[in-house]
Amino acid sequence: MISRMEVQETNNMIREMNLDVRTITMGISLMDCAHADMKVFNQKIYDKITRSAQNLVKTGEDLEKQFGVPIVNKRISVTPISIAAGGLNTDSYVPVAETLDKAAKEVGVNFIGGFSALVQKGFTTGDRILIESIPEALAVTDRVCSSVNVGSSRSGINMDAVKLMGDIILRTAEHTADRGSIGCAKLVVFCNAVEDNPFMAGAFHGVGERECVINVGVSGPGVVKRALEEVKGKDFETLCETIKRTAFKVTRVGQLVAQEASKRLGVPFGIIDLSLAPTPEIGDSIAEIFQVMGLEEAGAPGTTAALAILNDNVKKGGVMASSYVGGLSGAFIPVSEDHGMIEAVQRGALTLEKLEAMTCVCSVGLDMIAIPGSTSKETISGIIADEAAIGMVNNKTTAVRIIPVIGKEVGEIVEFGGLLGYAPIMPVNSFNCSAFIERGGRIPAPIHSFKN
Repeated sequence: MISRMEVQETNNMIREMNLDVRTITMGISLMDCAHADMKVFNQKIYDKITRSAQNLVKTGEDLEKQFGVPIVNKRISVTPISIAAGGLNTDSYVPVAETLDKAAKEVGVNFIGGFSALVQKGFTTGDRILIESIPEALAVTDRVCSSVNVGSSRSGINMDAVKLMGDIILRTAEHTADRGSIGCAKLVVFCNAVEDNPFMAGAFHGVGERECVINVGVSGPGVVKRALEEVKGKDFETLCETIKRTAFKVTRVGQLVAQEASKRLGVPFGIIDLSLAPTPEIGDSIAEIFQVMGLEEAGAPGTTAALAILNDNVKKGGVMASSYVGGLSGAFIPVSEDHGMIEAVQRGALTLEKLEAMTCVCSVGLDMIAIPGSTSKETISGIIADEAAIGMVNNKTTAVRIIPVIGKEVGEIVEFGGLLGYAPIMPVNSFNCSAFIERGGRIPAPIHSFKN
């Protein structure tokens, strides 16, 4: 039972601290849509998505009105298309992406994820077709998001896939060069991808999931920041306890919304993802939390330790509030979506190398980072390889969502709008890694992967 005091606290968090439910994401299995004929397959997935999610947006809007909690996005994730469409007789999955986009627009969701492939140990024919389709698919659609998992702690890293994704990211940037290379903002490369992540661009509905499920992603950097302002100068034990208590309260809000959405839609409740995902709004920044913790800027010495504290205690507080915490839960550090991170980059406090170090202890990885459009595909592959290695060795999810902005160089700005914000073009290490990337093959899993 939620007490009167909790209701008052929640209202205050919503009104003054930018608390929101970042997304309600409906996961939908497309396994029963498999067919060899493209026209039949597309019709089946369109019918299933529009039937399953016909009330998703309205339910979200109704819950916003009833509870007074902003629900920023309503989204859909589907079975990785390289699996669902594996039986098609075709050399391109672009028509499938167009069908997903059409279905997303029909039901009114903001994004649909699952134009994805899982290639950590090797490629199927469907995987190769999907990956080669990504640049065009993201150029001709508005709401489709794509992901490719290139490694895992149990399988190692598929370096052939890493090499290919450097080329695919650059081609995606070129296909959307007239829009600030925004196609790359809808494409993420993973190591240890999770099957129940409600956040884009990496969401897909895993093959171990139910037929249909509701996952909710809650955010709240502003709430954590305000709570920490109350304990400025106190010791680390007090700092950690404050973060845990705040995360507990935020998770309770998400639990309430998730259970009610599940009930109204008649769809099982899956997980709460308690990820501190910032927005471009003032007061809704991870970087500002670091400043309240005592750092002059994000990127200053101590930033990685501060992020480790934040990430760990957010998870501890969330787990106490709900038995169904999942997804990526922790702290995200996207550059373009966080005005404090942008300012830190512009002031020279935050570099790509420092961001890479921070990914060792945060929820995901190098996220929404704009780099010069002249960056080579081998350099992009090298960046992916580094992040995948961090994920593989540390048995955690890491990812790269990097945007080589065609026609722009270091110091310039690219505008994406909305939740994606804007980003300064960051410098990239210019030393060559081509001979390393060209080796190909697979990096074997680390020794601690053998746990059976």
